[in-house]
This record gives sequence, structure tokens and C-alpha cells, in this order.
Amino acid sequence: MISETALLESPALRSSVLERTDVLDRVKALSLLPDGMHVTTAMVAAYLEVSRKAIESLVFDHRDELTVSGYRVLAGTELTSFKEVSGIQSRSRSLALYPRRTVLNIAMLLRDSEVARQVRVHLLDMENLARRQPVENPVPTDPAALDARIDQRITHILGRTVVPMFNALIETSSDHRRELIALRTGVQRIERRLRQHHARLQRLESPREDRPLIGVMASMDAMNGREFEEHVAALLRRDGCTNVIVRGGSRDRGIDITALTADGRTLVVQCKRFAPHLSITSPEVQKFVGAARILHSSEVALFVATCPFTRDARNIAAESGITAVHRGLLEEWSAGAPLTVLQ
Repeated sequence: MISETALLESPALRSSVLERTDVLDRVKALSLLPDGMHVTTAMVAAYLEVSRKAIESLVFDHRDELTVSGYRVLAGTELTSFKEVSGIQSRSRSLALYPRRTVLNIAMLLRDSEVARQVRVHLLDMENLARRQPVENPVPTDPAALDARIDQRITHILGRTVVPMFNALIETSSDHRRELIALRTGVQRIERRLRQHHARLQRLESPREDRPLIGVMASMDAMNGREFEEHVAALLRRDGCTNVIVRGGSRDRGIDITALTADGRTLVVQCKRFAPHLSITSPEVQKFVGAARILHSSEVALFVATCPFTRDARNIAAESGITAVHRGLLEEWSAGAPLTVLQ
């Protein structure tokens, strides 16, 4: 049975359980950067409820171990490229990144954190339970990979064995030549269908750039109001908008961002960073309609929110020509899908 003391003192033991990153979410939600894979030093400190200096000191003492688990520091062109892809706003000349494995690694090392202690407790419970279970199938099999190997094997047999056999029979047989040709045609058709099936499975199972990234909304939920407005402004610039100005503040007259679309139409945006369980109501949309149409005479108006819209709010938006960018649509937009109204 693994003890907490052994976990704190043994690098080899820590390395053996680094894949158990799901224990992080059992303690509390870990917000990720827009890339859905990493967090910064400040985000690690916030999750573990310690100071940033405590994390930096631990990294200094255990840098080699944490590097193996995924810790890295970006600078120069690599940092510039990461900022462009992730949309992160930072003027720092370097940026430390931690994947979930490294966050778990730090939680296994950090002694003066109640959150880290809870992570270790959950981790030890899961690991000790797993070690007590009898192993019925010591060699795990991936069904998808097995299906792919079967498809490839059948295709190989048909193409390299069965079809040549039919060719030989057709050359030497005169009585059943027509039937043999028909059978060979059928086998070749099956071979082609298997190849098409295998290619289709590869396309469906491979990563797609248009799929929303895990952690996109968690990152936005962690932003303050101004950071969220800047994030939306960056999305507008990415999609070709010009003259993008963030105006949020006490004198914004109901408009947070103004811009011009790529084809020159005037654009206004209202940004609401609400908790996911709340909703945008019809009075809020009606107020925005007045600001967008009367005060600014806009041609395109976006109401962007990190929460859903009520049915009445959606209806009013549709009737008034307002594009309601709800939580789901915002996630897709942030992940790379363009908004139709901006095209």
C-alpha cells in the first residue's frame, strides 16, 4: 500500500502515477489556457491556493523532474507563435507552461498546500484500490486499433492472395471463366470498400481543427470583464475586422467594442461574462438593441455572452437583427470557427 510519505519522497513513484490527472478535477476545477492543454505559473498557484513565489521556488528545486513531466518555458518566436494560436495576452518575454501532468507532479511535491494534500489523498485512494483489484486482462486492447488492423489484414489477404488466385483460375479454366470473373470482380469491390472504410475511420478519428478545444470556456470563465472584452476583440481581428476598439467602461453607452467588418460594415459588440448557470434575459437584449441601432446606427450587432440566452431574449435578438453569441457558439468561435454574420 502506497503512503503519502513515500509519494512525497520518491521521484520514481511520482513518475509512475503521472497519468492519473483526473484526480485534479476531483478536488476542484483546473482552468486551462485557450489551447486546452496548459496553465501558467499564476494559474497553478491559484489552483493550489499558494503564492506564485511558492510555485517558482518548487520549480527551481525540482526543475529536472518537472521538465520530464512536461514543464517548459517559451521565449522568442516560439512564444510569439503560441500567443497567436492561443490568443493569450502577455507582454512578458518568456512564459512558463505546465500541462496537467506537471500540475499533478507539483501537487505531489508541495507540502504546504491543503489542495495539494487533497490531491494526494484522492490519488493514493485510486492507486491503492487499483493495485488491489485482480488483473483479468493484463494486455489492454484498443477496439478501434484492433478493428483497423483487421480491416488492413483482410484487405491485404484479398489483394495479395484471393485476387491472384482468381487470376490464375481464370487463365486455366474455360468452363467457368465467366463465373470466376464475376467472383473476382466482387472480391475486388469488397477490397475497395474496405480501403474506403479504413480511410473514412482515419478521417473521423483524427484530430480536427474545427472541433472546440477542451478548456476554452474554462479559460474565459477565469477572465475578468476587461480580459473577456479583449479576448472578443482579438477574435474580431482574427476574422478580418478593422478599427477594433474596446470601449468598455462606465461611459460606453451600452457598447463594449466597435469595429468595421472585413467588408466595411459598422459593427458593435456587447460583452457579458456571466456564470454558466445564469442567462441573458430579454430586457438586457432590448437595452442593447436601443444602443446598437439608435445610438450607434450599427449594421452588425453582436451580443456575446459566456452563458445561455432565454427563449424570449433569443426571439427579440432575432427579430431585431442582433446576433446572439451564446456560450456554445462562443466556444466554437474561440476554437476557430468564423461567425457567419462577419463573413
